Amino acid sequence: MPTLRFARDEDSSGIIALIAACYEEYPPNVLDVDLEEPELRTPATSFEAFWVLEDEAQHIVGCIALATVEPAKRIELKKCYVSHPLRGGGWGRRLIEAVEAWAAEHAIPEVELWSDTRMTLAHKVYAKLGYVPSGRTRDLHDISETTEFHFLKI
Repeated sequence: MPTLRFARDEDSSGIIALIAACYEEYPPNVLDVDLEEPELRTPATSFEAFWVLEDEAQHIVGCIALATVEPAKRIELKKCYVSHPLRGGGWGRRLIEAVEAWAAEHAIPEVELWSDTRMTLAHKVYAKLGYVPSGRTRDLHDISETTEFHFLKI
């Protein structure tokens, strides 16, 4: 059974491998850490909070992070990924609950997130947990040609 803990910068290779595997499920998504996501090399120091799910063999099988959105009445849920074999077992919910608990502890009432339009399974999880589409989208102009939907939970 995986355990949830705060990430360390030394977890970067496991986090990168997890996210790269998730991207491969949604072509043409490509993870180019050096070009587009260098913060993944130092997850603990690059994000306000970052958690990982670690299995019995100490492999990273899930992750999630957050960042405060100014003004500090909202946080952004970021980097929510769960290894394919664990999906459907409530692990995504547990990760999201960690972010929501952090927000509650810091008296931040709103949580938002942006999600790749291709990741429809994630959108179903977010909806089930009370996140609603705001109707906003954004194009990232990245190598994967990503468009994202905005979700908000108040």
